[in-house]
Formats: sequence, C-alpha cells, structure tokens
Amino acid sequence: MAAPYRYVDAEAVTKKLDELIEKPIYSLSPAALKAYEEEYYGKKCQKSHEMILKAQSAIPGGVQHNLAFNYPFPLVFNKAEGNRLYDIDGNEYLDFLQAGGPTVLGSNPPAVREKVIELLNTCGPSTGLFHEYEYLIAKKIIDSVPSVERVRMFGSGTEACMGAIRVARLATKKKNIVKMGGAYHGWSDQLAYGIRIPGTKGLQSQGVPGFVFDHTQEFFPGDLNDLERVLKSNQLKGGTAAVMLEAIGPESGTRPVRYDFPAGCRALCDKYGALLIFDEVVTGFRLGMGGAQMYFGVSPDLTVFGKIVAGGYPGAGALGGKKEFMKYLGAGLDEHGGKKALVGGTMTATPLSCCAGYYTLCEIERTRAWETAAKMGDRLTDGLNALIERKGLPFVAYNVGSICHLDTVGTMHFAIRWNKPWEIPRILKETSRRKAEMQHIGAAYMAEGLVTLAGNRMYTSAAYTEADIDAAVAAFERAFEHIEVLK
Repeated sequence: MAAPYRYVDAEAVTKKLDELIEKPIYSLSPAALKAYEEEYYGKKCQKSHEMILKAQSAIPGGVQHNLAFNYPFPLVFNKAEGNRLYDIDGNEYLDFLQAGGPTVLGSNPPAVREKVIELLNTCGPSTGLFHEYEYLIAKKIIDSVPSVERVRMFGSGTEACMGAIRVARLATKKKNIVKMGGAYHGWSDQLAYGIRIPGTKGLQSQGVPGFVFDHTQEFFPGDLNDLERVLKSNQLKGGTAAVMLEAIGPESGTRPVRYDFPAGCRALCDKYGALLIFDEVVTGFRLGMGGAQMYFGVSPDLTVFGKIVAGGYPGAGALGGKKEFMKYLGAGLDEHGGKKALVGGTMTATPLSCCAGYYTLCEIERTRAWETAAKMGDRLTDGLNALIERKGLPFVAYNVGSICHLDTVGTMHFAIRWNKPWEIPRILKETSRRKAEMQHIGAAYMAEGLVTLAGNRMYTSAAYTEADIDAAVAAFERAFEHIEVLK
C-alpha cells in the first residue's frame, strides 16, 4: 500500500536521529546568542519585554500558553494574518507555529471570519442550547472521515481524549489503556503517562499521583512486538480497552513510524479485543479531508479531533466514531438506554465554535488546502536538507505533508529503559541540556523572523507561497551561520 503523497522514510530518519544523539551538541555559539539577545531582543522587542514583566504580576511565568517561546523572554503578538504574525513592537514573522497546527488555511481567513461576525451579530457566541451549526459541523466531519458515524463536540482535544477512554472502557468492559511512548494526548491525569520521551512513565507528570497510572501503559514507538507484549500481559490484568495512537508517530511524528505501522496496530487491536483510537488533533484535515486514517487506509473505532474542528477558535475538540461505540455519549433523546460515559462542558459545541469549524472545513475542502500546505512542506524540507548538507551539519529534517521537523539536538529521541536504571540520571541530564539548546536556537530563528514550535517543528499552511518558503530557508541559513560544536 502506497501513501497518497510523499511519506517519510522512517527507518532512514531514525538512523540519522540515532546518530545525532551520539554526537556532541551543535548549537548557537554563546557569542551569537548574546548578540541576538542584545541586538534583536534588547533593541527591537522592548514593548514585549515591558508587557511580559507586567504580566508576571498577574500570571505565573507571565504567559498563559505552553506554546509560548520563552527565551530570552516571551514575545507579545497582536496580529495574525495568513502566514504572518506581528508583535507589539511591529516586527513581522513567518508563522510556522500555526496556533499549534489547526490553521491549515492560514490565520484568520476572511471566508471564516465573515461567517463568525455574522453569527456574533445575530446569536452571540454561546447559549447553552442547541444551534443548527452543531448538526452542520458534525455532519461535515461524518461526510469527510471514513470511520466516523456519530460526533460529540468537546472543548478541547484533552477533553475528547478523556471521553474516548471512558467510552472504550464502557464498550469493552476492560480496564487498561495503552499508548505509544512519548505521545501527547492532552494533560488529563491518566494520559499524562510516558509523555515526550518514551519510558518516562510518570517522571514528567508532576502533580499526578502514581496510582492514577495503574491502568495506563506505554509501548515503544513503532514497535509492534512491544505493543503485542503489553496487550498479551494485559490479558491477565483486566484486558485492554483501547490503544491510543498518533498514526504518524508520537508528538506529530517526532519519532516517525513506518507507513504500515498503523495497519499493524489495527490487526493487534482486533486480535486482543481492544478498540483502536486515532488521535487526529494534528493530522485531522491536515493530511486530507479524511485525515490520517484515509492517508494510511486504516479504520479506527474512535477518532479524537482537536483545534481544527473550531477553525482555531475556542471550543476546539470532538470525538467521532462508530455508532455502536458513540452510543455511550448519548445526550438529549435516549436512543439506546444503558450506561453513559460521564462527559460534559457548558462551553462545548457553542454556536461560535461550530460555525467557525464548519466553514473552516468547507473552505479546506473547496480549496484542497491540504495539498498546497503539503507542497509547501515538501519545499521547506527539501530546502532545509540542502542547507544542512551544504553546511555539513548533523541536523535532521523531514516531513509528512505539512507537518515538518527540524531536529538539531535530538532531545526527544532519547528513551528510558527501566532494565538499565543506571542510565536514567544521564538521560535526564542530557535531555535537559539539549532542551535548553532548543530554546537558544529557537530564539535565533525568532530573531530571524521565524516562529516555530519549540525550535524543532513547523507547520505549513495553504497561505504559503514558494517565495515565502524560500525566504524561510534563507532565514534558517542566517541562523545556521552561527552554529558551532559546544563544549
């Protein structure tokens, strides 16, 4: 089975990432970092700095969002349009953060904005009661995504993931939830297990009691044998209710998997009587109208959607799936009777979010925005790889459509093996050091006019042109001029 457009060579990329974490750290020189701090942030971002200092008196750390880039201080943005962001000092940036991934059309597209304004002039953002846009967005998702027969809206991807595991347990009458090590499925207690780095278990989930993870397990990314080991073990411990999967690999493919891996997961779920849940918070409508499941030709039982189903507006989550499972989320008219999963949220499925999401999906379909975004992702990755080769750097660039990665230090390619406990302190120390260098090189990108996600991930949108992408590659090259081996 072949991918509908270029798919990453997961084995080749993994080999490069294996080599990257064995090398010394290549990053921004201390002199260059100081120059960026003084010349760009010190002189051109003064209003941002002043605002953040004020904000610290009211907000822990001065910002509300985990996506904010914090070195040397967060910048304050007051305009987003197309593929551009603008800060309060008037500086312009190419936007590769794309609000964490949902803006496949680009930021604030008029075709959606005008419909939202029309709604606000008549209905207002929320009533707590049914609005016709609830049906329209649900029907649009059902018509677009092959496995989805019913949809329930939520306030976020985190909430949708919580709902998914409750449905899975009711439907299967089994206890355990299995996830891919390193994957992020929101910040609810049970799924805050093994995040970012495979094998961390609860080490990065401060504030969550260990007993909460009694029925959550992880398996090593891309390893079907390890997944089967966990599923087989669970047969003696209450069975497996569901396997949760980011189909392209954990953290949007930060550790990419083979193209046939999702199909292998489907077969194992069938063998052990577990539901297969696709987390399509990022891939949904970004890899095509049918999301990752159409891209890979695999039919999950439940699908989690996030930011994009509200078009980047608030109230951005949904759970879809087959009727036999979605009946556990029934509200209003009781079609089936029986037990219902405990879910809620007064501000879910607001007229605002459903209107924005519906017209966003319509516009993505009308323009085939995912195709343009993917072409721009290919061009960005090809440009970065040519630049890396020309400069003789060990960096690794790859993409799946419009989801692009540029790994300079390999922070998230480490893994903890609990059968080798003596390695854990070294790995935690090394990943902390490399995470700091991600901040430093990300600060250089920002100063060169590039907003990225954590300095190593970029999302392209349909708002990009070839000239924009070439300008971005030139900006990366300016930052790479200051790379050296750190001692």
